Amino acid sequence: MVETMVSQSSFSEQQIWDWLSEVQDPEIPVVSVVDLGIVRGVKIDQHTVHVTITPTYSGCPATAVIAMDIETTLIERGVENLEIKQNLAPPWTTDWINEEGRKKLFQYGIAPPKQGVACSGALKVSENESVSCPQCLSSDTECVSPFGSTPCKAAYRCRTCREPFDYFKPF
Repeated sequence: MVETMVSQSSFSEQQIWDWLSEVQDPEIPVVSVVDLGIVRGVKIDQHTVHVTITPTYSGCPATAVIAMDIETTLIERGVENLEIKQNLAPPWTTDWINEEGRKKLFQYGIAPPKQGVACSGALKVSENESVSCPQCLSSDTECVSPFGSTPCKAAYRCRTCREPFDYFKPF
């Protein structure tokens, strides 16, 4: 078996972005790291593919897994020289979730945050915020707990269909 050396310049940035859109978030596997806006940039020079990621929050335990999954995906496709850089500024916000990601979250049963309501500071849930139930679409919902299955989600319940669901907190 003869292995062919592939120059990094033979990959386009769009091709790298397409491959990265297949890398699932380890905590919410229906959305990709591109859908969530975690991948902030792709740059290719003659010898290296550079990928910049921003974790959803600085203490996110999934960040190392995400970097490893990105590395594995690109190496499997022939990328030989890869640099993954973590950039904490500007900090990630839920406004970086793309429209496709919002749809995927909702279809999975997680109410996505509204676009443009990202707050600065800690993960917060407003008690007066109207959150649509991903099961029956009712807005007659209540926050059961500001703490959900992960730090970025809150536990909600629909008063109409009585089903519990997660809400992705805006931040």
